Amino acid sequence: MGEGRDGGGVWNTSNMGEGIIIGVLDDGIYAGHPSFDAAGMKPPPEKWNGRCDFNNTVCNNKLIGARSFFESAKWKWKGLDDPVLPINEGQHGTHTSSTAAGAFVPGANISDNAVGTAAGMAPRAHIAFYQVCFEQKGCDRDDILAAVDEAIEDGVDVLSLSLGGNPGTAAGNIGPNPATLSNGAPWLLTVGASTTDRRFAATVKLGSEVELDGESLSEPKDYGKEMRPLARDVGDGQCTSESVLMAQNITGKIIICEAGGGVSIAKAKTVLRAGAFGMIVVAPEVFGPVIVPRPHVLPTVQVPYAVGQKIKSYLQTERSPTANLIFKGTLFDTPRSPMMAPFSSRGPNVESRGILKPDIIGPGVNVLAGVPGVADMVLEPKAVMPKFDIKSGTSMSCPHLAGVAALLKNAHPTWSSAAIKSALMTTTETNDNTKKPIADVDGTQATYFATGAGHVNPKKAMDPGLVYNLSAADYIPYLCGLKYTDQQVNSIIHPEPPVNCEKLTKLQEKDLNYPSITIIVDKADSVVECEPSGDQRRRGELNVHRGG
Repeated sequence: MGEGRDGGGVWNTSNMGEGIIIGVLDDGIYAGHPSFDAAGMKPPPEKWNGRCDFNNTVCNNKLIGARSFFESAKWKWKGLDDPVLPINEGQHGTHTSSTAAGAFVPGANISDNAVGTAAGMAPRAHIAFYQVCFEQKGCDRDDILAAVDEAIEDGVDVLSLSLGGNPGTAAGNIGPNPATLSNGAPWLLTVGASTTDRRFAATVKLGSEVELDGESLSEPKDYGKEMRPLARDVGDGQCTSESVLMAQNITGKIIICEAGGGVSIAKAKTVLRAGAFGMIVVAPEVFGPVIVPRPHVLPTVQVPYAVGQKIKSYLQTERSPTANLIFKGTLFDTPRSPMMAPFSSRGPNVESRGILKPDIIGPGVNVLAGVPGVADMVLEPKAVMPKFDIKSGTSMSCPHLAGVAALLKNAHPTWSSAAIKSALMTTTETNDNTKKPIADVDGTQATYFATGAGHVNPKKAMDPGLVYNLSAADYIPYLCGLKYTDQQVNSIIHPEPPVNCEKLTKLQEKDLNYPSITIIVDKADSVVECEPSGDQRRRGELNVHRGG
């Protein structure tokens, strides 16, 4: 975020988002987390009109609002209890909120990895939380819309909706297949996910002296350098049957487990009961080189699919295969970073093909942020449950962009939402840290349907030069151009006065004053007019350069 917490850079330019209110719609929040400590925070601005359903000892100048919206959900899912308070023992809402605007928390880590001071993208911004999702149920559309309306009335400046398949700003997690993204409306900033340059490095050393890289959050103390017998599951290969593993006698061995058949945390418990000393988990092929490590109950290294095939080949050709696991801790400067996350949903935008989606990508793989506790983590006696964990998804990239938007709003209080969106999109990075175009997980160059405009660059976004501005009224002829009925258009723009699309000049998608331009060519010899004619609206830029 610039030259440091106390120096220059984006945080200095934007005062860390001070006075900006970020509304988070999610599944609940652990209000007592240190990321929501209000030390040094000023009171919310006078425009704040919301409420906090926690008591006064929980709400503070950081977490200024917290409400539950469940009126529709309780009819949709019979038996859903009134949550009373927007609390959830799950991780999601706490993680996204602290990513967007968490306070500085020294000593944050997960299993002694990624040790450092945690902070949200806008550490001095206020958080207003709106619970719209419920564990093992989901998120109801009507409750989401009610919460959005309420947030706007409350005076929220930026909304962060990590809700995937519902109205919001996360692109979704069903990539890498095309045309899988959610939230394609042009008035939303639709965010895809990318990797960072941080790895939780570990190596599998084979008896042949070959060393193969993976990642791990399961580094034991005093592990040793002894080579141990290496085995594979002779059943389904996925280490799902304890009886099969017991029968083949894996006691004291390192066992390799294929993807599938359940989560690796459960597999670790199974192989431990069967007597294994360690475990190698092979990631799905579709993940390419990307690993999403988890803490396990025994020494574990998670490896990409291609590495797994090399280990299996060694197993098949060696009469007495052996291996050792080498744990290297947290490393940075991983080449080819950022890279597209394999799960990040892709365009094209099925509902409006002429609007490029996603709009932008941001960090969404192995993001460390606040949580009530680490799910399924087995602790030593008297050990304290960690308050930080890594999570992956477009739900993690979305609050990164919400926080950056809050910084821009502080630095440029007169900018419209469209101007902020334009500044973010027109100043992105399209190359990785090796100066090559951002890659997809299969090694090919990522397409615009994966990256959108590119990877967010907060520093450049502060001074974009020109922006493509839009008002809410500008979307009406666009909606009419998509052949929505008057009833549909009026339901979207309510409570604005109703319109009659027949009396309006239709606006084609390519002519919307959007920060990206998509041209649909149906035939090889097609000629597309990019400049509207007659009385149609023309694209226009607004000069916001500080010196201009």
